[in-house]
Amino acid sequence: MSIEQTLKQRSNNTCELCASQDNLSVYAVPPEGEAHSDKAILVCATCAAQLNGDEQLSATHWHCLNDSMWSPIPAVQVVAWRLLNQLSTEHGWAMDMLDMLYLDEPTQQWAQAAIAEEEDVIHLDANGVRLNAGDTVTLIKDLDVKGSSLVAKRGTAVRNISLTSNPEHIEGRVDGQRIVIVTQYVKK
Repeated sequence: MSIEQTLKQRSNNTCELCASQDNLSVYAVPPEGEAHSDKAILVCATCAAQLNGDEQLSATHWHCLNDSMWSPIPAVQVVAWRLLNQLSTEHGWAMDMLDMLYLDEPTQQWAQAAIAEEEDVIHLDANGVRLNAGDTVTLIKDLDVKGSSLVAKRGTAVRNISLTSNPEHIEGRVDGQRIVIVTQYVKK
């Protein structure tokens, strides 16, 4: 039996995250080793696009994790933990759900493996100080925000920053807008 057939049988032909039945495909949960149904989940096109980074995470869509995080399937638990971990920086409900989610030790290590890979990228501010997710930084220069008339003023505090895969960029909220900020224009 193929991996896709095994996953369809396991999930009753529904997305293992949001229970949709449309456009299902196999999502291999990173870090990928040998292809196996225990290391993959069946997801719909909406979930796949957000998991693969083709679309931005939609917090309203991921309320479905309230049900799927209780799945007995470790691969589903890992994806739910990772998504809740990403969403928890901006959404209190995700932090609450993350606090309730229990993973056994091997599953927890698997869930954290991808985060450890992301942490290999070091983000430094204008003074060479290491930046971490959740830090508060201050802008050291007025910044024009592309695509809007907003000017982020020097001295503005940006709380609860998120790190990106690019060591020269961070993300944060300025005047209610989520923007990408070049690290050379901030200090911790």
